[in-house]
Amino acid sequence: MPKSFSDLLREARAQVPEVSPAEVDLLLDGPAAPVLVDVREASEWEQGHIDGAVHVAKSYLEQGIESDVPDRSRPVVLYCAGGIRSLFAAQTLSQMGYESVSSMSGGFQQWKAQGYRWTTPPSLSPDQRQRYSRHLLIPEVGLNGQARLLDSKALIIGAGGLGSPAALYLAAAGVGTIGIVDFDVVDMSNLQRQVIHSTARVGQKKTESARATIEGLNPDVTVVPHEEMLVAANVERIIAGYDVILDGTDTFETRYIVNDAAVAAGIPVIHASVFRFEGQLTTFIPYEGPCYRCLYPTPPPPELAPGCSVAGVLGVVPGILGLLQANEALKVLLGIGNTLAGRLLLFDALEAEFTELKLRRDPNCPVCSDAAVQARAEGRPLTVDGVNVEAPFLMTMTGLAGKVSPEARA
Repeated sequence: MPKSFSDLLREARAQVPEVSPAEVDLLLDGPAAPVLVDVREASEWEQGHIDGAVHVAKSYLEQGIESDVPDRSRPVVLYCAGGIRSLFAAQTLSQMGYESVSSMSGGFQQWKAQGYRWTTPPSLSPDQRQRYSRHLLIPEVGLNGQARLLDSKALIIGAGGLGSPAALYLAAAGVGTIGIVDFDVVDMSNLQRQVIHSTARVGQKKTESARATIEGLNPDVTVVPHEEMLVAANVERIIAGYDVILDGTDTFETRYIVNDAAVAAGIPVIHASVFRFEGQLTTFIPYEGPCYRCLYPTPPPPELAPGCSVAGVLGVVPGILGLLQANEALKVLLGIGNTLAGRLLLFDALEAEFTELKLRRDPNCPVCSDAAVQARAEGRPLTVDGVNVEAPFLMTMTGLAGKVSPEARA
C-alpha cells in the first residue's frame, strides 16, 4: 500500500530518538561528545551552522558519511533546518549500521532561537570555489583550510632552483601572501632549473620576474618582493609577520642568519639543499625539534661547499626538493599531517631513493637550547661561532655539504 509523507514521518519518529537543542548542547560539552552532523545543503551551511559540526548534505549522505564518521559505534546527532530531513537521514544511518543515531528536534532554527552558539563559515567567491574546488573536496583542507591558506603568509628566501617550484605551488594552492627575498637578476644559466623565470626575462630582477609569473598564475596572491641582501642587520625586519619560511639559500652564512632569527621569532623554517644528484630536506619548528645549528654547529670550509656554478646540479633535483618544501609548508600552514621536524630526508636522484635520518635537539645548542632561550630572555644571547654573519648570499643554487652533528643524530 502506498505511503504518504505523513506515514513516512510517523515511522521515522517511531524509529529515531529525538533530542532537544538543550540536550545537544549538554552532550557536546560532555566527556563523550557525539559527532554532530549537519545534513542541510551547502547554501544553508554557508549561512551559518553549529560550531564543531561536520557537514554532509543529505543528498550525499550515503556516499559521504563514512569518510567523516568512520566509527559506526560512536554516537551521532543529526540536524537540519527544522528537524525533518535529519529524521530521515538518521533512518538511513541506522540502516548503514550506525549504532547510536539521533535527530535534533527543531533543527538549526530552534538552536538559534534558543541562543546557542553558532558560527558562519569563511566565504569564497564563485571564482575561488572553482579554482580551489579540489581542495574543498578534501576533509583535511575544505573551506576552512582554504580560507586559512588565503590568510597565510609564506616567505621564500631565494627565487632560484628551490624557490621557483615552491613559489609556483604555494601560489597555486592559494597562499595569500608570498614574500620573495632575492637581489639577483635572471641569467640564461638559471633557466635550466629556475622554472619561475623565462628567456624573455633574462636580465630582469628575479623578484619582479617571480612576481609576474605568480600574479599570472593566481591573482588571489599578493607578492611582496624583498630586493636586498639578507644579512644580520635586516633579517628580523624581513621575516617579521610571516607564518613560515622556505629556505632556498646557497651559503651556510645565510642559513645560520635565517635559523637564528627564525628560532627567536618562533617561525618554522622549511630547509632544503641540493648537490648534483642529491638533496636533503627537513623542517625546523622552534623547540619541537632541532634547529639548523643543532645539525651543523659550524660551517665547512668554502671548498667543501661549492655552489652549482662550480659543482653543477641536475635541473630536476631542486625541482623535486622545492616541491617537497611546498608540501611541508602547506602542512605547517594547515596544521595537518606529520612534518619533517626531527627528521632529515635524503634524496638520491640516480637511485631514486629516499633515506630518512632521525634528529634531535642539541642540549647545548647556542640558539634553541633551554639555556639559549633563557639567555635571550635575559638580554644576553649566547655567542655563536664560526659564521661571518654579515656575509650576503647569491641564490643561484644551494650547495650541499657538511656533516650532521653527532649531538643531533637520534
